[in-house]
Amino acid sequence: MAVSGQRRRPVVALYERIADAVHDGTYPPGSTLPSEPKLAAELGVSRPALREALLLLQEDGLLTVRRGVGRTVNDRPPRRGFEHVQPLEELIGAGTPLRVRPLLRTVEEPTDFTTQHLLAPARAELRFWESVLAGEGTAAALSHEWAAADELLDRVHPEFARALQATETDTPGEGGDAGPGSAVSMLSVLVGASRETALSAHSGITATLLGRRRGEQLGRPADTPAVLVTQVVRVGEIPVLAAKHMLPTGAPALPVLQSH
Repeated sequence: MAVSGQRRRPVVALYERIADAVHDGTYPPGSTLPSEPKLAAELGVSRPALREALLLLQEDGLLTVRRGVGRTVNDRPPRRGFEHVQPLEELIGAGTPLRVRPLLRTVEEPTDFTTQHLLAPARAELRFWESVLAGEGTAAALSHEWAAADELLDRVHPEFARALQATETDTPGEGGDAGPGSAVSMLSVLVGASRETALSAHSGITATLLGRRRGEQLGRPADTPAVLVTQVVRVGEIPVLAAKHMLPTGAPALPVLQSH
């Protein structure tokens, strides 16, 4: 059964009115909203109802509260509708992308994970990148990324294959250790190489604990709660990249869009 706009909950209708004003430029990025009494009067609503809608807008990443300033519109408010595939360091950077600190750039045989998600044959050679994403000196996430085998990429996405090879050629590390030339994520390489290639992606989200090794890499105790995001990116029906992203407690908010 379809639900008409008239049957939306009042707080949702108010939320949409303010969100519309943000997206149409009435309140442009970086601007400060009017005070609560003034905004409530402009919208013809009560202050408690306005406060509830503003709280939802903050949680959804459109607004930020700054002490002594008030509520400001984020520089990069979330887009509506279907999102472009975005690198994690941009998605959770809240307008300031996180830095990618490479830990490992190597080639490995398929694991159960990559066999399942990349459909990799036994004994295939898959590029594996391990990186820490950091902001303001704090490690915010640990990423493990795998690319499909070169033979497959050469056939379905040769631009991505060439971009990966160029990135690793610029990397001076030895024995799999990553050097400063590889301070990007694999997904950012894929997105940059896909201006003429349509991508699709899906992700799964699981609650877990960091464990000892990942805790050491992120500078957190082993029993720190975390969110594990698994991600697969495809060209058509063919998977070209699979990833695991570990976000410990205290990491920046991760916007999630669900569509059907």
